[in-house]
Amino acid sequence: MTRPPPGGASEWAELPAGRLVFAPDDVGLVPVGATEQHGPHLPTGTDTMIASGICARAAARCGAVVLPAIPIGCSYGHGHSRGTLSLAPEQLAGLIRQYAEWAAWSGLRRLLFLNAHLGNSAAIGTGTDHLRLHRPDLRVGAREWWGLSPDLRAAMFAEGPDVHGNRAETAIMLHLAPGLVDLARAPAADDEDRTAGLVFRYTTAQLSRTGATGRPSEATVELGERLVTGAAAALAELVERGRTERAPIEPPPDPSPSSWRAHE
Repeated sequence: MTRPPPGGASEWAELPAGRLVFAPDDVGLVPVGATEQHGPHLPTGTDTMIASGICARAAARCGAVVLPAIPIGCSYGHGHSRGTLSLAPEQLAGLIRQYAEWAAWSGLRRLLFLNAHLGNSAAIGTGTDHLRLHRPDLRVGAREWWGLSPDLRAAMFAEGPDVHGNRAETAIMLHLAPGLVDLARAPAADDEDRTAGLVFRYTTAQLSRTGATGRPSEATVELGERLVTGAAAALAELVERGRTERAPIEPPPDPSPSSWRAHE
């Protein structure tokens, strides 16, 4: 695919197959979200919309292609709450592998998965672990949007380590999809983080009275715009670096027990 100029990013699903021809250094972005209850004020697709919105804006900066979002993730932490759909962790790990392997058939051999749901992290790690071992011809990486910079992490976890539908997520949605945010219900969604000192793990219904954790009532459009802009810039910079990155050490062509023992 002829790399579009900045501002002319392309969505994989909107292109005819004949234009999906890639150079060896092209990097694709895969938004990974969830479909789950997000408190009384946010839509169930919040995480998917956040990941997709950041990827689209990053791609507009660097000319990457954005693959179709993975809209259902691992939402076991929400129990059987109304509105929640979930894959099993092994299913999401398999889907991560399938995305990379099928994209490679079209010549796209470098993928960055952008995650917007805490519960997905382990499965994405498992899927990319498989690929780095069994498909060394591919390059795959994964990031959470809040992990793209220290400022983003600080904003995401300002209300505590267990956050959901909080100020940051609500602010981003006010920027990306304001018509889907019920601001009148945001104050009633405020709830504290109750995980400090716990020995065991619990579902959201056992931790939150509102389905949210944090202070969505403090969200502003300005904060959301700042977070999205910062995340998009950081992600675009990763794409640029990923186009030329090579493994720090190239392993032997056919590693065997004897070759490894030689280095002991």
